[in-house]
Amino acid sequence: MENLSKMGKNMKINIIMVMIFLCGGMVTLNAKEYNASLFGIKSNGTTLNTTSIQRAIDFIHEQGGGTLRFYVGRYLTGTLVMKENVHIQLEEGAILVGSTNIYDYNIDVPNCALIYANGANNVTIKGKGVIDGQGREVAYNLLAQIQSGVLKDPLDYDRPRNRRPKAIYMRSCENVRIHGITIRNSADWVQVYDQCVNTVVDSITVDSKAFWNNDGIDIVDCRNFKLLNSFIDASDDAICLKSHDAAKICEDVEIRNCTARSSANGIKFGTVSAGGYKNIKIINNKVYDTFRSALTIATPDGGLVEDIVVDSLSAFNTGNPFYLRIGARWNKGRIGSINNILIQNVKVEVAKDKPDSGYSYEGPIEDNPRNTSPSSIVGLKDAPIRNVIFRNIEITYPGGSNPNYAYRGTSKAELDSIPEMEAAYPEFSQFKELPAWGFYVRHAENIHFDRVVLRLKDKEYRPMLVFDDVNGYSLSQVKQLGAKGKKELVAVDSKKIKP
Repeated sequence: MENLSKMGKNMKINIIMVMIFLCGGMVTLNAKEYNASLFGIKSNGTTLNTTSIQRAIDFIHEQGGGTLRFYVGRYLTGTLVMKENVHIQLEEGAILVGSTNIYDYNIDVPNCALIYANGANNVTIKGKGVIDGQGREVAYNLLAQIQSGVLKDPLDYDRPRNRRPKAIYMRSCENVRIHGITIRNSADWVQVYDQCVNTVVDSITVDSKAFWNNDGIDIVDCRNFKLLNSFIDASDDAICLKSHDAAKICEDVEIRNCTARSSANGIKFGTVSAGGYKNIKIINNKVYDTFRSALTIATPDGGLVEDIVVDSLSAFNTGNPFYLRIGARWNKGRIGSINNILIQNVKVEVAKDKPDSGYSYEGPIEDNPRNTSPSSIVGLKDAPIRNVIFRNIEITYPGGSNPNYAYRGTSKAELDSIPEMEAAYPEFSQFKELPAWGFYVRHAENIHFDRVVLRLKDKEYRPMLVFDDVNGYSLSQVKQLGAKGKKELVAVDSKKIKP
């Protein structure tokens, strides 16, 4: 009898295990993990899964949270709205594919996106799988709708302003985790984290060169944000901090161990900078093939920028090393500020030719042709850039500027003739010809150069440094190496202090 009882118990256990296996649903070791197929989600790449995937997300949220797993296959979908405590796991070989039909995206939300969240805390997208926005096809189909008169759009610069879906847009979320995935081919900015708190984006790959305005990642007015160990290749700014709300600020951000390639800027603050940025650490990163600057820190819209550390940055084949700029564009009477910037342990090589050649959407050439632009620190007369340290810096410039092609002199009258351009879009090339080949500094206070080596590959007619209206500067172990070029500093209305 005892043996029969044991046999009965074993049979019951085996039957239960077989039933779970046949269902293909909940993972046996964790009741809060769900196979996507349990909800009728198809992996054939042609069935539109928006409704079934959204039902899965809603169900998991209603159950208190859990993980939705996608295995090998192509899962076609439109807009998905993430909910609190829901986690998406894209296993290797799983591809979440954005629909090419613009009407499959939710236009009732403020920012059209493939994956959207607003106020959804504790959400995760992770794994070795892929999110593919099919951005070029989406953008072209949207253009067709606009050109046929079905949809209205101003088509700024021949690009749709509205309804282009981003790959990921998350607003006012806490404890977001994005890990391991690849994001490809967005029709607009690839991923936006807007006023999010405690976010970690780690070990992701972005390959998004499908259309214009493909910022690799936009960190907007976030607090406690980490971008780590990631590779980002985008046809607009690769890594971009923004501030859209004058009452908010992008604060306590760390960007570490990342590689950025871009047909615009490598790492950029702005352009929109209403509130500003504070306590930002940019550590051990690489930038290459950038048409614009390796690093841009701009505040044209009244925001503050303070307590920024850039350490261990390597950049090569870039159009420009550094551009620090205060402007007065959409500031509504408020003047921005840049204060307490430390840039150290940096090596940069500036390209002679256009460094982003080969991108389908290369950087615009509205400020070309021109001689090579220097690194620049440019404030305003009543709003100088303050307390900047460049320490242990090595920059290689191509040289070869031609005074017969375009000449900018260094007399006070010639320097005064350089326009302020405070309302212009802040760009390193906006002044076209500048009077220095190494650094041009204007409207600044307490600027310190310590162990700075500037190399030339070809001779230069311009001086190495031009300081115009700089109230306090120091130079310690500043050297010029390589081809013949003017080593001198030209300082107009500037005051030197001891190192």
